[in-house]
Amino acid sequence: MDENIPQPPAAPPSPVLPPPAFPPPSPIEAPAPSNKRRANAVIIGSAAAVIAAIVTTGIVVVGATTGSTPNDDKPSTTAAPSSAGEELAAPFAEPDPEPTYAQVDADSFSIDLRTTERQCFGSAGCNVTVEPDLTYLGSSGDLDPDAVYEITYEIHGDESGPVIQTAELTNQTSLSYRPSLISTASASTELSVEITDITSA
Repeated sequence: MDENIPQPPAAPPSPVLPPPAFPPPSPIEAPAPSNKRRANAVIIGSAAAVIAAIVTTGIVVVGATTGSTPNDDKPSTTAAPSSAGEELAAPFAEPDPEPTYAQVDADSFSIDLRTTERQCFGSAGCNVTVEPDLTYLGSSGDLDPDAVYEITYEIHGDESGPVIQTAELTNQTSLSYRPSLISTASASTELSVEITDITSA
């Protein structure tokens, strides 16, 4: 290679340029919430308030029975009571009151005599068989069906003096007694009867 061939002049070195100046970064602003997001927040807040009210008051949510849909077979949700120690009180069944019955005394009955047999002997008088005809002056339901009432009565008109007998009243209406044979001094003698005592057992 020939050293005498002229060489082109070398290019001057390119000046070093400073880096381009960029504007300082601006702070990033958060985009304003859209109306749609605000509406969603209101709906979510309302739903949370409704759920809180249901749990607080213990309201039972039950689906409507009319217009059923295929999802009606899902079990309904029952909210828990507001207080953990609260218990549902069972209805208290009061026992039936004991029945009360009337107090019975001699004035509770009226009594008459029913003549079943009569045999007279002229001036010697008559033999008369009588039975008590007893009537309770109140309602028979007022008498204790389990009690036995002993009714003592006295028959007047026998020539030997008063005849005292006792009848028993049971089951409110059943009267058991013994017929009385009375001997009168004459056929015109009238018999009378009165209740003297009543006891119950």
